[in-house]
Amino acid sequence: MKWENDFREYLKQLKTNKPVILCGDLNVAHNEIDLKNPSTNRHNTGFTDEERNQMTNLLNAGFVDSFRYLYPDKKDCYSWWSYMFHAREKNAGWRIDYFIVSDNIKEKIIDSKIHSEIFGSDHCPVELDIRL
Repeated sequence: MKWENDFREYLKQLKTNKPVILCGDLNVAHNEIDLKNPSTNRHNTGFTDEERNQMTNLLNAGFVDSFRYLYPDKKDCYSWWSYMFHAREKNAGWRIDYFIVSDNIKEKIIDSKIHSEIFGSDHCPVELDIRL
């Protein structure tokens, strides 16, 4: 996981010059609330302790998960569903798409949304409304 350490250090260095907004499919469900079936996925890729710890390290390095910042306890909000077993119909998904922002601009977040009503992929769009 060296690349994750290098990437985190790069973001920290970038943050010394300007606010950072990282957006994308990070392929990790950080907390149990971020996927439908955490107990059965405990050691699966995207929910391993190592991957989750790396996300924790990123957030502890001065960054904020915009969705969880606004909605720390909101359940059943996912951005990805497997094409198998009618997962999307059952909303058996994972929240693996993020807007991560520098902690020094977190107060400027207006909203962070997951548009699960939009189809066309195994992912749905995520949105960040921020006033910079």
